[in-house]
Amino acid sequence: MPSDPVTGTPPGPREPGFGPVVSSAHLARLGLPELSEVEFALTMGNHAFQRWIVRCMAAAGAPGMSPLEVLILHLVTHRERPKTLAEICLVLNVEDTHLASYAIKKLATAGLVASGRTGKEKTVAVTKAGAQLCARYGEVREVLLVGAMRQLGYDAAEVSRLAALLRALSGSYDQAARAAASL
Repeated sequence: MPSDPVTGTPPGPREPGFGPVVSSAHLARLGLPELSEVEFALTMGNHAFQRWIVRCMAAAGAPGMSPLEVLILHLVTHRERPKTLAEICLVLNVEDTHLASYAIKKLATAGLVASGRTGKEKTVAVTKAGAQLCARYGEVREVLLVGAMRQLGYDAAEVSRLAALLRALSGSYDQAARAAASL
């Protein structure tokens, strides 16, 4: 039986009459029911992650931000260099550019990012206030999340392998989405 990708421990035995933990048993009855388990875990993880980043940002001093605004602010802060809208959408895998554009406008109105230009391309860069907010977010994250994760004893190498697996799965879902769009 495969082990848990994060803890390395084998999963507990399933009780008779109980199948995999899924939200769509009708899909788990088809091929690869483990994929249905992953999809349910992704759904739960995605919502928990979005709740976390919004609440962490509120604790850092910026209540009311959307998950996309938080992600864009962190990405624009990443490596301390301006980003284009196309780069932001590519890295965050955002298909609807107007959603990212609206989030950037809200961040600019709040004074957390500023528009600029590199040649003919419009860019977005973090402001001093935005960088300070991201630093404060990092402090809150370190205390509330990283500290708790360390206490749970997760193996950092296993967490990294899980991240690589999730990135690979996202490519499979993107490819399947392209195929479904052509039907």
